[in-house]
Amino acid sequence: MTEANEPIAVRARVTVTGRVQGVGYRAFTVRVATQRGLVGGVRNLDDGRVELEVEGPKDSILALLEVLKVGPPASRVTAVQTEWGNATGRHAEFLVWY
Repeated sequence: MTEANEPIAVRARVTVTGRVQGVGYRAFTVRVATQRGLVGGVRNLDDGRVELEVEGPKDSILALLEVLKVGPPASRVTAVQTEWGNATGRHAEFLVWY
């Protein structure tokens, strides 16, 4: 049972396109997501994109998405695509997935 003032958790599957591999993008994502109390993970895809699954309050995820559009200094993000869904509750922290 959740309390009335506790935000409802949602899930977002995010794909980031651009120069996002080999520039510290995954470590950057873990740091920012953890600071916002989000859970899930991030991985490199074979086609050069980065994919993440993140769960938590929607406003916190929206704030994360704004930061992901910029990325770390060496990155160059060209697109961030997001699919929303219901939280699964299967994550306890935010990790790099290999």
